[in-house]
Amino acid sequence: MKMWSGRFRQPLDPEFETWQQSFPYDRRLLPFELAASRAHARALEHAGVLSSEELSEIIDGLNQIQRHAEDSPEFLNDPGVEDVHHFVEKKLAVIIGATGYKLHAGRSRNEQIATDLRLFVRATIDQLQNLLADWLDAILTRAESAGAAAMPGSTHLQPAEPVLIAHWLLAYVEMFLRDSERLASCRKRTNVCPLGSGAIAGATVALDRSAMAAELGFDDITANSMDATSDRDFALEFVQTLSMISLHLSRWAEEMILFSTPAYDFIVLPEAYSTGSSAMPQKKNPDLLELVRAKAARVLGFAVALETAVKGLPLAYNKDLQETQEPLFDAADTLVSMLPLVTGWMRAVEFNFPKLHQAAQSGFMNAWAAAAYLVERGVPSRQAHEAVGKAVQLCIGLGCNLQDLSLRDLKAIHAAFDSDLAARLELAEVLALHDVPGGTAPQRVKQAIQSARERVGTLRPAEQSSVG
Repeated sequence: MKMWSGRFRQPLDPEFETWQQSFPYDRRLLPFELAASRAHARALEHAGVLSSEELSEIIDGLNQIQRHAEDSPEFLNDPGVEDVHHFVEKKLAVIIGATGYKLHAGRSRNEQIATDLRLFVRATIDQLQNLLADWLDAILTRAESAGAAAMPGSTHLQPAEPVLIAHWLLAYVEMFLRDSERLASCRKRTNVCPLGSGAIAGATVALDRSAMAAELGFDDITANSMDATSDRDFALEFVQTLSMISLHLSRWAEEMILFSTPAYDFIVLPEAYSTGSSAMPQKKNPDLLELVRAKAARVLGFAVALETAVKGLPLAYNKDLQETQEPLFDAADTLVSMLPLVTGWMRAVEFNFPKLHQAAQSGFMNAWAAAAYLVERGVPSRQAHEAVGKAVQLCIGLGCNLQDLSLRDLKAIHAAFDSDLAARLELAEVLALHDVPGGTAPQRVKQAIQSARERVGTLRPAEQSSVG
């Protein structure tokens, strides 16, 4: 029996009936649907709609549905149900009889799906926070093991200044810590309970909405029934945040792909996350990294799909909202599956420290340090910049580095140059020069790693919700 069949005299077109069903994908919401149904049942008993015996029957029936679903996947094979709500009602009636139909008193599928999706997003955010903590732990471990090793830093993909490898890795840590903050902020706005909103105007039974919210671990209840049943801002915001995480992973993957090429030779691709060529025996291809780039495009697409689906919807609930579920689920699945893989990759990759060290000392990346040397001696910054630029031009013509220029050549460019310049242009001195918070001086980076460790330590949710 359909949940709405009394109004209709003709059956649905069979193809349309199959086409409009959401159960093939919203069945994954079953644990959340059952939890919300338990809370609703207790509210009905408190309101006098159910007797204590009926409540006990319904709770036992809901628990049986959960056990059957966990023990036997075939239990979920029911082509005749529309959605997860219909499935629970149908199975409950089979298990406990007509009492099962009393559960739907005072509620609507509109509020049920809004609640289930909020519970799903909340649970997935908690899962992702743990996965991000693992990912950031892997990056920080590599930063710590790199110690004082240096690498070339670039702007415009051109050599700029040397930085510690740890400093470079910490840049990615900052990206993903911001993503974690976005998830936490999204969770806060997600964690309000729509139960008791009815179809559009509010429940027809005097339900204790706050008690239902508390049972499900929500922080509050929604303030307006029309908004509660039609709002998908939390889903949009969640997938937009996933798109940011994916974007940052794509940037990381692109840089690792570049650094693995023979032109750079900064890293050695881990074989466990690479594949070969069916034609060229010598190849080792960065397949994981390339797929990370492509998966980012998928998640960005899901964010756009969600925004487009809701952009023209009038209040309140519209069937269009059913189409927001698959992009939401797919985006979540993409990130949940991808983060453990990039974490494994990061733990396995090998850095070519000698090549990185060599590259950190080439390309005139100590030029700004030379300009700073002049500024310390009272030379105006713009004039110091001009003088070092001329020194670089001279070096290019002579095929040498700045520290190789003779004092006579340096004095000819600017009188403030002296014999101690070469020592000031050594790699360790250039790195130490950037001794400000957020800079690449070794002591600052050591402090930054410690700070990042402390921040990452707060990512894992203190208490995992038992809902679902």
